Formats: sequence, C-alpha cells, structure tokens
Amino acid sequence: MSGEKAAVERAVEVAKARGAKRAMMLPVSAPFHCSLMQPAADAMAEALAKIPVKPPVVPLVANVLARPITEPADIVRYLVDQVTGTVRWRESILFMVQAGVTSFYEIGAGRVLTGLIKRIADGATASSIGTPEDITGFKAGRG
Repeated sequence: MSGEKAAVERAVEVAKARGAKRAMMLPVSAPFHCSLMQPAADAMAEALAKIPVKPPVVPLVANVLARPITEPADIVRYLVDQVTGTVRWRESILFMVQAGVTSFYEIGAGRVLTGLIKRIADGATASSIGTPEDITGFKAGRG
C-alpha cells in the first residue's frame, strides 16, 4: 500500500489489529505507485516522448499488467502507468515462471527484488547485480 504517510501508518495499525501476519512501514524515499506520484509520471511521459522506443527482442512483462507487451507505444504507456499504478509483481514473476523463465537478475542497488523472486519462484535462480564487481563475477562464472 502506498499513500500519505499518516494514512499508511493507520492502515498498518488496522491490519495488525485484524490479525495480519505482517504489516509494517517500509523505508522508501517516495510514495511510489499511487496518485501522489503523478508529477513524476508526467515527467517520465515527457522524457519518454523525446526518445525512440523500438520493439524489444523478447517481450517485456509490464508489471502493471502481469503480461507481456511488445509494441513501443504500449511499453511507453505502461512504464508511465507503473509510476502511479498498482504493481502486480507476484503475478508478473509467476507469469514468467509459467513461460519457462528460470533465471532472474536484479540490476541496480539493493537485493529486495532478488529475495522476493526466490520466495515466489520456487526452483528459479535470482541474482543481484549492483556493482561493477558483480558484473566481473558473472563474467568469471561466479554468478
């Protein structure tokens, strides 16, 4: 859940009071995936309008749809939509597993998504690539 901090804090309290196994505030830098991020979505749309987007070699699984897309206009649209939209992460990972994906790579700082993938996709491998040394490790066969 994302939104105004006080509202999210109250939702955590209500969830715990109603017996939720786990409800907690996450340390995030912004209220991602809700209407409070509309200015960022607008900025992303403006930036993406300035660059050519080509069809991908393999389909892109849009995390707001949990299904693949290949049309450049759709890719741009759903990249913008994900800024304010609900992310269907678990469903997206399960779709990829059902499509035969067995290896996942998280590129960027952190390892949160790698951990989530390992819990969602039983038997799949997930690795985090966050530093130049991580890339060197993959080239050397240590990834």
